[in-house]
Amino acid sequence: MSSSSSNRATPAKQAAGAFDVRNVIAALIGFYGVVLVLMGLFSTSADDRAKTGDLNANLWVGIAMLVFAAVFALWSRLRPVVVDPGADVAGDEDRPPGH
Repeated sequence: MSSSSSNRATPAKQAAGAFDVRNVIAALIGFYGVVLVLMGLFSTSADDRAKTGDLNANLWVGIAMLVFAAVFALWSRLRPVVVDPGADVAGDEDRPPGH
């Protein structure tokens, strides 16, 4: 046995990053939240407010969506999904670990 076979470095695990579904959800919800906040600030009429009981619904729902997006983004930063670089190899599930 050679010592080089026992000294092989295992590939480092990486975070999913942009491919984490939480980042996609945060981006989409955040985009719609920004649109609603802008609509609530600049495009709300008296008729719109009368329909919701004098509440600027677009503004408040937009703010809630931005908070939701921020929570998802923070969650994906604090608890990243770790991807095993060898896990996507075809037939890998039949092999014992480490082979």
